Amino acid sequence: MAEKICYVSNKEPFEYTLSIVSGKWKLKIIYLLACTTPVRYGVLKRNISGITHKMLSTQLKELEKENVIGRKEYPQVPPKVEYYLTPKGESLIPIVLAMCEWGNDNINEQINE
Repeated sequence: MAEKICYVSNKEPFEYTLSIVSGKWKLKIIYLLACTTPVRYGVLKRNISGITHKMLSTQLKELEKENVIGRKEYPQVPPKVEYYLTPKGESLIPIVLAMCEWGNDNINEQINE
């Protein structure tokens, strides 16, 4: 089975993709931005259970650095910042949807065990 999915002898593309989405929080952030965009910082914080302010800030900065998300700042008091998926980030949506479909297809196995 592994030979069928490992159609590329060079694993760099896989490693690159993994470096973008790896970790506990990045896919959750991408998922939320795919569902509703733009999203303010506070909304992200409320909807990602267990994430700290520092971790959310770090993850957002990393995703922005990789051009997966964009950040729009409004010059007002109090400050207003919104996050959204860039075209590069939107190209990850099929991967996120495939993960959702896989989870939907297999979640009953966990419930029935």
